[in-house]
Amino acid sequence: MESQKISLDDVFAPRGVAVVGVSANRMAFAEMVLHSLQQAEFPAIYPVNPKYTEIMGLRCYARLTDIPGPVDHVVVNIRAELALQLLDDCATKGVRSVHFFTAGFGESGIKENAELEQAMLKKARTGGFRIIGPNCIGLFVPRARLVNDFGNPMEPGPVGFLSQSGGHAQNLPGFSANRGLRFSKVVSYGNALDMDEIELLEYFTRDEETNVIAAYIEGVRDGHRFAAALKKASAAKPVIIYKGGRTEAGMRAAHGHTASMTSSVDVFDAVCKQRNVILVRGMEELIDVIVALRFIKTIPTGKQVALVGAGGGPSVLAGDEMEQEGLKMPPFSAALQDRLKQVLPVAGSILSNPLDTPNMASPEAIQAGLGVLANAADIDMIVYHLGFHPISKWGMGFFAARERIQQIVDAMRTGLGSSGKTLLIAMRPPQTLAGMQEFLTAQEVFVENELPVFHAMGDLARAMCRVIDWHNTRRM
Repeated sequence: MESQKISLDDVFAPRGVAVVGVSANRMAFAEMVLHSLQQAEFPAIYPVNPKYTEIMGLRCYARLTDIPGPVDHVVVNIRAELALQLLDDCATKGVRSVHFFTAGFGESGIKENAELEQAMLKKARTGGFRIIGPNCIGLFVPRARLVNDFGNPMEPGPVGFLSQSGGHAQNLPGFSANRGLRFSKVVSYGNALDMDEIELLEYFTRDEETNVIAAYIEGVRDGHRFAAALKKASAAKPVIIYKGGRTEAGMRAAHGHTASMTSSVDVFDAVCKQRNVILVRGMEELIDVIVALRFIKTIPTGKQVALVGAGGGPSVLAGDEMEQEGLKMPPFSAALQDRLKQVLPVAGSILSNPLDTPNMASPEAIQAGLGVLANAADIDMIVYHLGFHPISKWGMGFFAARERIQQIVDAMRTGLGSSGKTLLIAMRPPQTLAGMQEFLTAQEVFVENELPVFHAMGDLARAMCRVIDWHNTRRM
């Protein structure tokens, strides 16, 4: 007889976590999770291994059922053949969820291992707990201080991420942290024996802590249910999907990775486009799109850009890259150029779009230039770029002080006033250590002021085209 399913709200808020298979003599996944939980100050952590009495300063238990306090979540890093006995202990202990980092199940292609998965699922159904995985890195829930890695920001945020890949789930919070992204829940679900992309989509759709849904998906087993869940999700919130396994080589890797039977890429893309899902082609593009959705207050309906910054050649290159991706850089009208000439130096300047003057890195010029562009009817957004020219070269010390960057931000805000014009920051990463420190300081201040930061003109343009197209379709 099957027990009633534990809700995902309960799964994402455990009172106690046991780490089974942890060792005192190595530093692999189980040890990293234990260390990460300690760093996150999770309140009740229980190492489990009969070989030890203490690990990392914590009492170690021989068996799950020996633990005196409540254990809601279990992280498993033991051999696959030991799984069934452990699941019996989970049922006895009243566990809510079991995360199997352990691999060697259905993805192995071995019949007996696939049968073992089904036996595990049966025990979960009768025991009243959920299985996450196997073959995944599990859960990152900042509000609950439930972590699977250390060093990631612990402030909760509005982005929910579901991922068939453990690596992408583990890396995304850290890789996107300096761009200002924070997460409600990140779920790596691996082989999707129990919890899968459909249930997670449905959960994030109704989750009040999640405003943006992002996903890495290699394949789905039930196309009709997936399409229905996707329709509801995209009607409620923006949904961004990176579909893995788009090539023959990628499909082979996906099947060996999570035993995922990847559907036709054309069919998958068509289903997503019909439901106004934003499709991206990589993790960097996924981050760029989330940054745009997260920090742009009013998404423009048009794609007309004014480019502001220092450097003639770099501005030309930026214009080419943006137009190749679908944004447009219209020439400034004679009347607009006349207004710019009244507030900016004419000598050594380009005032025709891009807007390039010798002093465009100063707060005074930024405020004056943006004040004119803010009222230009044929401009939908303004891109201010740094690090593309010697006058704004990272490492010279000009942008090293946080106070100077804040002055620039204040000038931008004053210039834009109440126009509602979209402002985007393009910052080209430097190639030197001194330059990188200055770059990171500037980026930190822009992000603290909730400005969307991008690292390449082409990436900025691609992300904005995705978001504007999504926004315009939604408005229809």
